[in-house]
Amino acid sequence: MRSQLAQEMGLEFPIFAFTHCRDVAAAVSKAGGLGVLGVAGHSPKGLGAELEWIEKEVGDKPYGVDLLLPSKFVGSDKGGLSGEELDAKIPETHRKFLDDLLREFEVPELQGDVQLGDEFAVGYERQREVIELVFEHPIALIASALGPPPAWMIEMGKEKGVKVAALAGTVEHARRHVEAGVDIVVAQGYEAGGHTGTVSTMVLVPEVVDAVHPIPVLAAGGIGNGRQLTAALALGAQGVWCGSVWLTTEEAETHPVVKEKFLHAGSSDTVRSRSLTGKPARQLRSAWTDAWEDPANPEPLPMPLQPRLVREAQARIQRTSHKNPGAAQLANYFVGQVVGSMNQVKSVRSVIEEMVSEYADTMSRLDDWADA
Repeated sequence: MRSQLAQEMGLEFPIFAFTHCRDVAAAVSKAGGLGVLGVAGHSPKGLGAELEWIEKEVGDKPYGVDLLLPSKFVGSDKGGLSGEELDAKIPETHRKFLDDLLREFEVPELQGDVQLGDEFAVGYERQREVIELVFEHPIALIASALGPPPAWMIEMGKEKGVKVAALAGTVEHARRHVEAGVDIVVAQGYEAGGHTGTVSTMVLVPEVVDAVHPIPVLAAGGIGNGRQLTAALALGAQGVWCGSVWLTTEEAETHPVVKEKFLHAGSSDTVRSRSLTGKPARQLRSAWTDAWEDPANPEPLPMPLQPRLVREAQARIQRTSHKNPGAAQLANYFVGQVVGSMNQVKSVRSVIEEMVSEYADTMSRLDDWADA
């Protein structure tokens, strides 16, 4: 099971785990995979503390980070806009719709001096400080989602001996990443949670493998057990990039209301929606996504206007959904179609052990068939 890429990176298993939870990232690395912490929305100060915590937990085990680096967004021609400039571009019709929606579901306003957290920043230069900070830490991998990484980031990776990866939803995206100089391409299929395209994993992975050879490819989208891991390797990938499967683990910081929804959801209970980030992202279907998909209502705004618009509303929903029925109906989060198999809370180590065991059983069964 130790692919060439896994051996190069010192991994026991070719399992790369994307997560926004530092506990999950550390647990995966300690169990033999590679925990990859999503750092979008972190301030440099807060992120530094998170990375230091992971390093203390994992010791000499490798870990990585993932950033949202879209190449096209509102204000991209100017390198990004200020908060005031973004606010001026948000129509009053959208603000009224959101206010009416929260009022309809009786979601209370935030009480006291509540901090909303760091702003959703986009643009290479606006994230340069964060990127330079993570390179000061002993990361083994840095990944770019939504677009090819800038040349200076790739050069920093080469200087530091850090693998640079980029996510691709089409063969064209994959080729663009390779032309930019990435070390790894993550071929992410339609089934995946979060930002994803329209080509299925089964189709996309072998296409990308053939298109970018000899650059190693990781398969992503709809992968949460050993049989799916085996299939990904059979398609030519050198490992898997999993995200959704960790959301119902013991270590995950998933909101309790949302985690309970995940545990009871089926594979058809997700939807690609622009309602949270402004770009199509697979998430759990809820009253929130239904409202934004209703043609009678305003369409979601492009990134980064949409996340700026819904920032406070999402904070109100998350802070009250455990005790407010209306907020609970609106509550959701990014998750892939594999949610239909996420029906039990397990530890991260148990998930990995089961994946590895099922991989071994599957390979044994295939060997038996080949010998028959």
